[in-house]
Amino acid sequence: MLPIETHPRGIDLTGRRPFAEEEPTKDPHPDPDFIPGLSGWRRVPREFFDRNTALVARDLLGLRVVRSLDGRRRIGRIVETEAYLGPQDQASHSRRGPTPSNRSMFGPPGHAYVYLIYGIHHCLNFVTEPAEHGSAVLIRAIEPISGIDGRTQGPGLLCRALGVDRSLDGVDLAGEALWVAEPAVPMTVPVVRSRRIGIDYAGHWARRLLRFHIRGNPFVSKSRG
Repeated sequence: MLPIETHPRGIDLTGRRPFAEEEPTKDPHPDPDFIPGLSGWRRVPREFFDRNTALVARDLLGLRVVRSLDGRRRIGRIVETEAYLGPQDQASHSRRGPTPSNRSMFGPPGHAYVYLIYGIHHCLNFVTEPAEHGSAVLIRAIEPISGIDGRTQGPGLLCRALGVDRSLDGVDLAGEALWVAEPAVPMTVPVVRSRRIGIDYAGHWARRLLRFHIRGNPFVSKSRG
């Protein structure tokens, strides 16, 4: 049976998520990062991404990715991710060092890394850990919340539904085109860990449990073995 983790939502820059009872029930001060139109949600700070990549991949579950396009917002709940840990990870694009196509992966944390596979499908990643580390989290599936048409169970499908392409490669997640929002009140989601999909070539790295998804969510992509 795959391991299941349950953790509350709320940011702790040490890389840990405190238990709900350790969190204040109400923020006594107005939060300047609250996002208009997303009542009770606020933009995650850059420090969220400047942490261990596997922790970021896990903690992104349940958060919302927001894409602003043509004056409208497309919002989805992140339900599945994969962690790519850097040049030592034989499944990672960074394993051969920086190239023109993966340079954004070596950039500062809290930026997007968008690449194209098979010449047709875009994949959205969030860069993690310090600059030049070469690590990122792949967003594998989202649950549509608002403004999204089409399927979202898979990296290419969700990029098409969100309107994400190579023009967003390297974009700052602190900007207006693309960002991630967290709830002001911590929440808990059941997390399942498993092997990443489609990386059989990666030796022992293919067996690492670096895929994370919300247990029972119908929008999680289907594993092909």
